[in-house]
Amino acid sequence: MTLENKVIIVTGASRGIGKEIAIQLAKNGAKVVVNYSNSSKEAKETVDTITKNNGSAIAIKADVSRKIDVTELFDKTISTYGKVDVLVNNAGVMISKQLKDNTEDDFSKQFDINVKGIFNTLQEAYHKLSDNGNIINISSSTVKLMFPTYALYSASKAAVEQMTRVFSKEIGRGISVNALAPGATETELFMKGKSQEFIDKLSNMNAFNRLAQPLDIAKVVLFLASDDSKWISGQVIGANGALV
Repeated sequence: MTLENKVIIVTGASRGIGKEIAIQLAKNGAKVVVNYSNSSKEAKETVDTITKNNGSAIAIKADVSRKIDVTELFDKTISTYGKVDVLVNNAGVMISKQLKDNTEDDFSKQFDINVKGIFNTLQEAYHKLSDNGNIINISSSTVKLMFPTYALYSASKAAVEQMTRVFSKEIGRGISVNALAPGATETELFMKGKSQEFIDKLSNMNAFNRLAQPLDIAKVVLFLASDDSKWISGQVIGANGALV
């Protein structure tokens, strides 16, 4: 997939899946904006990894749950690179608790970042994304599962999927809008606090008896960010090894 001269914003790109997405996009010729909210050191490391491989990238701090930050994210990207061709909405947060144990703050944090964050970026993209661009919203395969402790997280991602479907018919201008729903993926954040027994259980739930690697997900993003995917729009694509 060639992404030469495409300018791509990846939210939450300082670590985990977002970092791998940013690195792979840059390897395929894109100019990448590494967005982060708190992890400035990790964001710089992501940019350094890209530039050492002769790629082009900058880091821009923005809290996607704040509209003013998102406006600045787009405006700084355009002032640096002249345009935005692709938006990858990867920023998200997960708090794993039984529904009865969640606090109002737990609810607000997940919906502010996971749902309002995408609402904010889609509004900016409506006016500022280039014609014939691509939008990829990262959802989760937990939407189709009834995992205990994932009620609020799954609900927030279900909202993302429905916004994706509707927005794909609203934005026009040849822009495709899709959601990508990974299954369990081996990142530092995901592995933290989980027992080997639980990890093995998750691994055995898909057809390949392993967790996904960030690269597995990034490769699907490469396709969705390219012109080759143009006739796909308004879809939720599961990247989960037949988990669901």
